[in-house]
Amino acid sequence: MAKLEFHSNPTLTLGVELELGICDGQTMHLISGCNSLLEQIPDELRATIKPELMQCCIEVITGVCNNVGEVREDLRGKLKRVQDLTDSLDMRLWWGSTHPFSRWESQDVTPTERYLSLVELLQELARRLITFGLHVHVGVDSGDKAVMICDRIMQHLPTLLALSTSSPFWQARDTGLHSYRSKLMEGLPTAGLPTLMRNWSEYVWLVNHMIETGFINTIREIWWDVRPHHNFGTVEVRVCDMPGDLDAVCGLTALIQCLVKSLSDEIEEGTYQFDCHPMMVRQNKWRAARFGRSARLVNTRDYHVEPVEQIVCQMVDQLSDTAVDLGCASELSFVKQMAARSGWSGIQRTLLEANNNPVEMVRQLTEKSRV
Repeated sequence: MAKLEFHSNPTLTLGVELELGICDGQTMHLISGCNSLLEQIPDELRATIKPELMQCCIEVITGVCNNVGEVREDLRGKLKRVQDLTDSLDMRLWWGSTHPFSRWESQDVTPTERYLSLVELLQELARRLITFGLHVHVGVDSGDKAVMICDRIMQHLPTLLALSTSSPFWQARDTGLHSYRSKLMEGLPTAGLPTLMRNWSEYVWLVNHMIETGFINTIREIWWDVRPHHNFGTVEVRVCDMPGDLDAVCGLTALIQCLVKSLSDEIEEGTYQFDCHPMMVRQNKWRAARFGRSARLVNTRDYHVEPVEQIVCQMVDQLSDTAVDLGCASELSFVKQMAARSGWSGIQRTLLEANNNPVEMVRQLTEKSRV
């Protein structure tokens, strides 16, 4: 079996990945504009502005950051550069996890060996994957701890999803859900909630087993809602929809970093492994995907049903000292404001109801998201 070495991080460093849609500046449809855009990206940004599976997506990635403030400055600078290029090409960036009316059948796969082999393996499940998400990496100091944090943070994943939902539409239809992206992702064989693992050794065995039996080609084909990342030495939280602006990205990043630090501290201090039944998490994730910020989630400790806003306010208050230590108190506090407002899925519906014009709705939101 291959050995996977976890590259330890001594501090809770951050890395954030944004998947953004590329729209035609006039029609607001998704277009295969990634190659045209990348041709004009300066050399110093090529490592952090990349293609994705579909050519209608561009990925903007931070460097290794020490705090949320650095994440904000890193992303703002890169997004401004990308915005300037998209403006010159009469394109716009879409901050949402599905596009309201573009068809997946019209999108082109990025023709690299990796992505073509992925489509060969997954077939229609890959071709319809026109979704965009937010991924947040937080550095941890050992593989065992990364696995334990993945297990313990699972009970919080539905709350993170509820705060970020932005995919109510699919194929020009209202799905009735607030996060249709999460359901599309769950169609993949190695996506959704991760399996429970006890330590790094068990995770390594599982990865090797899936590769050796031909279930996946590489470790990069594990798309769990949260996963250890051995090359970066991080816990990677992948459950979030793509929120509608940079402020929300920073708020969610602060919440995730604080949660990881809090769980890491519990592990260091010695604590009983709380047995949260996976069905509770699965139930809450469905509630978050269906109802967004108006969801009522089951408290996994006492089984009371509570509104998302109440859960978020309690969580932010409990993590306030941690946020001060990490230098992200203002960003974490902003999460309370997010919980009290209509989410981006609700905003999309409201705008569409107001003018009955999906093109204008996309146009307005692409303007509001500009940095």
